[in-house]
Amino acid sequence: MGDWDWRPFIYGGLASIVAEFGTFPIDTTKTRLQIQGQKIDPQHVTLRYTGMVDCIVKTSKQEGIKALYCGIWPAVLRQATYGTIKFGTYYSMKKAIAARRADGGSIEHLPTNTFCAAFAGGLSSAIANPTDVLKVRMQMGHEKRGVVACLVGIQRGEGWRALWRGGAATAQRAALIAAVELPAYDACKRRLAPALGDAPAAHFLASLAAGLGSAVASTPLDVTRLMNQRKLKDHIANSNERIYKGITDCFLQTVRNEGLLALYKGLVPAWLRMGPWNIIFFLTYERLKLLY
Repeated sequence: MGDWDWRPFIYGGLASIVAEFGTFPIDTTKTRLQIQGQKIDPQHVTLRYTGMVDCIVKTSKQEGIKALYCGIWPAVLRQATYGTIKFGTYYSMKKAIAARRADGGSIEHLPTNTFCAAFAGGLSSAIANPTDVLKVRMQMGHEKRGVVACLVGIQRGEGWRALWRGGAATAQRAALIAAVELPAYDACKRRLAPALGDAPAAHFLASLAAGLGSAVASTPLDVTRLMNQRKLKDHIANSNERIYKGITDCFLQTVRNEGLLALYKGLVPAWLRMGPWNIIFFLTYERLKLLY
């Protein structure tokens, strides 16, 4: 295999899948909270949920506990691709660039880490976008079929382009999250090392800080992405039928009709998901690094 290190790719994918299973119900509530209350779309005008706990309780009572895991398999498939490419690319690029710096990678270089993280996040998201669309559709309850049947149904009713709907916003969001999350984790872990060492306590605190930063930075893009990706009506949508003309139009109409704070709908669930997700991911990733 030469000098190529496969471990960041495999460990990143495995740790991402573990984290996804552990936090998916929170992701479902976040998605539903962000979609509700759109004045421009009659299907989602009503505010069905008052908050995260209310959303979990009502969804469980009205649709069953399984509804909280609607879309889990597209999500797992997404992490198997997105997580593998994202973390593998980031750590591989970071290591390759660091080896060519004068310090040899002995210190954390924020510009390098931010560039590598943004590139890895955007690339992996662009590749995995169809699985993200499937996940959102199933989380909102629009698709009750299996993953393959859902995929075929979208292709037949809306065309292949529908699987890339919201792709630009998704890639931007992923790049932004990665640009905050990964450098923040590495920097915090390095700062905590003198006091805590390379131990689970340091990994826990560093991942918690990384999750908070990425949630604050990404929520506005997350809201516009979800509004673009969901199905417009219960019947098969016309592939040319759109509520929003694009990301900018979605952003402007949301602020105009619902106010600036509407861009931060679901911030608390987003952080409550990103915090535990990052904790589970990085603790799992660091443990896997010790295996081989």
